[in-house]
Amino acid sequence: MSNNEALRQIVEISNKYGADPEYVLAGGGNTSCKDDKYLYIKGSGTSLAAITQEGFVKMSRAALAGLWSKDYSSNDEEREKQVLADLMDAREKTEYSKRPSVEVLLHDLFPQKFVVHTHPALVNGIACSLDGEAAVKELFNDRAVWVEEIKPGYVLAAAVKKKLEVYLAKTGRQADILILQNHGVFVAADTASGIDEAYACLMNLIKSKINETPDFSPAEFDREKAAAIAPAIRMLLMGDGATSVVTFITNKTVNRLIQDKESFSPLSQPFTPDHIVYCRHEFLFVPSAHSIEEQYNVLSCAIEDYKARNGFMPKVVAVEKLGVFAWGQTKSEADIAKELLLDAVKISVYTKSFGGPKFMSKELVSFICGWEVENYRKKISLSGQGNKRLNEKIAIITGSAQGFGKGIAEEMAAEGASIVVADINFELASENAKALCEKFGRGRAMAVKVNVGEEEDVNNMVIDTILEYGGLDVFVSNAGILRAGGLEEMDLKTFELMTRINYTAYFIGTKYASRPMKIQSRFNSKYYMDIIQINSKSGLSGSNKNFAYAGGKFGGIGLTQSFAMELVEYRIKVNSICPGNFFDGPLWSDPENGLFVQYLRTGKVPGAKSIEDVKKFYEAKVPLGRGCEVKDVARAIFYIIEQEYETGQAVPVTGGQNMLK
Repeated sequence: MSNNEALRQIVEISNKYGADPEYVLAGGGNTSCKDDKYLYIKGSGTSLAAITQEGFVKMSRAALAGLWSKDYSSNDEEREKQVLADLMDAREKTEYSKRPSVEVLLHDLFPQKFVVHTHPALVNGIACSLDGEAAVKELFNDRAVWVEEIKPGYVLAAAVKKKLEVYLAKTGRQADILILQNHGVFVAADTASGIDEAYACLMNLIKSKINETPDFSPAEFDREKAAAIAPAIRMLLMGDGATSVVTFITNKTVNRLIQDKESFSPLSQPFTPDHIVYCRHEFLFVPSAHSIEEQYNVLSCAIEDYKARNGFMPKVVAVEKLGVFAWGQTKSEADIAKELLLDAVKISVYTKSFGGPKFMSKELVSFICGWEVENYRKKISLSGQGNKRLNEKIAIITGSAQGFGKGIAEEMAAEGASIVVADINFELASENAKALCEKFGRGRAMAVKVNVGEEEDVNNMVIDTILEYGGLDVFVSNAGILRAGGLEEMDLKTFELMTRINYTAYFIGTKYASRPMKIQSRFNSKYYMDIIQINSKSGLSGSNKNFAYAGGKFGGIGLTQSFAMELVEYRIKVNSICPGNFFDGPLWSDPENGLFVQYLRTGKVPGAKSIEDVKKFYEAKVPLGRGCEVKDVARAIFYIIEQEYETGQAVPVTGGQNMLK
């Protein structure tokens, strides 16, 4: 088999197992292929699910073999630095920009062509259990090699080398399954089908002995309380940082584990190095309090105490009888913490079938916490977040399934915001949210069905946002409707509908959006937030045969000025943006109900005989000669969010059609 063919196959194997959350979380695990001269191993921090041939590091096997004849320091830190330097020297000259996986020596020890190392929760259910070694011997007979808990890096590689040599001498064959206590599993084979067979054997045998599986089905919980606590946790953990994201976790097994501190004991310590790297070595358990005020005090003290003990903030906060909050500086980081927390939950349940949980030793925990290699891996895997204008801001945009709202959502997501696509058309909102995630990254957007004129809907929209992201920074009240007509054509039902959506809904949205913002202000008094109404040029001057729309928009500016005065003490800025005509959007251009059709039908434009006549008439009213575009409104939104000295304003974006006096 040529090197190119071997690389092609290891890429396929890597992508297959890397994309399966049963085997790999947070881009973890590593893979390799080899011939007599070279080892090709996954680069550190690279995701198996997306790795290509360029993601592998070409290493000299002769140079790697030479490491075993060297004398390294007995000091942990010094030894690992020396070994790392030699590993870097073992790279081919063409690979100097890449860093090989820390477990490169382990991969080279196996003579088989392909090696795949993963951390399945099912395997770690036995690897992190008190009776794990005995259970492995019983299940696998002589096929699987067990390696007791040991420091990773060179010390682990040396221990595995001896284990493999003993196994070969005893059985006369090369080991193909290696289970590392409190770590994971290595599988080796000369073919891709051999890898699949070994993993199938491994997983099926362990499954046959599992007596209990985790139940991740939905569980009842206090939504209002969770929504009141998440923004507090978000601000408390943000500290002096600029960004902070919290996501809420609940299911039937999680809820059973958080009933009290004793119930939480199966999660009280780390199972594997991955849990330390992405979730810290300690999850914080916070007792429940009788009132929300008491809960805030208990929470603040618990987080302060955690930081004093550890020198950093917790990544996982469990609140008794409520749920678990996973935190990160970014959405990606929070989601990874969530994934690893749920992985630990799975492991804790699986260990029951093998004598109960065995956590990592304190000595090993201390080593991992200070190990440069793991800190580098975390840094690489969480890098690339960037520093965009709206970096990790959490924004709700109503009416964002189409038109101006959809464009605003995309512009804000492109600048790093997490977007809630809120719309009465849930199917279209879901499509939009999915597209935003595909373009800007997993978790970047979510869809919520909402009728902005219904109070319960709006409250649920805000709570759903908080449970997914931890709070709210920007509320864009964009949803609106327009039905043109003069006094004789307009009926009361239509007038009241337009008033409810264009005026009343702004009040409802502001009422509920400001609640988490006030909580955030309480725990971070320097933090600015924004409520932005997408108004209209019709809110600045009257509109012939369009009074229902103009009246609602005029009233909206009155609300903006009033809300601004009420909310300024919480550093919540409230402003309106008054766009000119968005001729390219469905509001104007829809062939059946668009404004061009409506205005032609009602005779609003004298002498107009066609839609094109109506469009030219309105374009001629704009000094800059064109309609308003999404980018124009987005830039106004960015300005409003970034500035800290304006509130209660109506910002025209009309191409000069409306000039403030």
